[in-house]
Amino acid sequence: MNKLEQPPVIPAYQSGVSPESGVASVERRAFGLPGVPAVLVWIVLAGLTLWMLAAEQFVVGVILGVLTFFGLLGFFIVQPNQASLLTLFGRYVGTERRNGFYWTNPFTVRKRISLRIRNFNSERLKVNDQMGNPIEIAAVIVWRVVDTARAVFDVEDYMAFVAIQAETGLRHLASQYPYDNYDEAGTSLRGNPDEVAEALVSELGTRLRHAGVEILEARLSHLAYSPEIAGAMLQRQQASAIIAARTQIVQGAVGMVQMALQQLSEQKIVELDEERKAQMVSNLLVVLTSERGTQPIVNAGSLY
Repeated sequence: MNKLEQPPVIPAYQSGVSPESGVASVERRAFGLPGVPAVLVWIVLAGLTLWMLAAEQFVVGVILGVLTFFGLLGFFIVQPNQASLLTLFGRYVGTERRNGFYWTNPFTVRKRISLRIRNFNSERLKVNDQMGNPIEIAAVIVWRVVDTARAVFDVEDYMAFVAIQAETGLRHLASQYPYDNYDEAGTSLRGNPDEVAEALVSELGTRLRHAGVEILEARLSHLAYSPEIAGAMLQRQQASAIIAARTQIVQGAVGMVQMALQQLSEQKIVELDEERKAQMVSNLLVVLTSERGTQPIVNAGSLY
């Protein structure tokens, strides 16, 4: 192997490497004793300290007093849907997720991490869609911390990391789809909100797994053309709607004319030559497809 070529580094969460030798941190359970029995032991220790001091056993009393003081620092409380991350002299020793009252090594430093579900509403971003049209887009993201070790040790600030990566992922998603598909083929931001939401969840999940964050839901909260092209795109949408409506009207009119000619022929109400059929078809199409009400001219004479 060339000296300049280095083998790829496999993250710890993919290779199963221990946190001490790998890149990514791995959460593990911390050591913690139930708080109520520990309180009883602390009360007994405090009583012995006072008894020794009263008996003028100052050396033993001072030692017990120091132990009593440091023992008091080991108590901590974990609220529901919160975790307490413990470090000892700069070394990660574990995370306590069970809510309640506990006692642990008094020299550990405890940091509270919320495990509750959070909402993040991104700012309105101005990006270009797949067709190059400038659009405004925003999203609501529902997330929570699932790995406290990664959230604290693998990123500088996991909340800021979520905000920045959400913006980056939203920009990348908007560039992968057009705002609208006028030929009704393919996925678009406006026409397929569920598919776009699933793609956004997958995109953000890949980006935020390094921070121990799980994306529960992500949906677009705002989607519009930029003001500089909104008028032109509105005219295009109106034209498409008019064409679609006219197409349906013409199809219905042709069917009605065909039905009228067929019934006249089957019931032998009147015999029409090809020229009169063409004139009748023209008149019926004008009446059926006209935007305004037509004024018929009644022929009181002969048929021709």
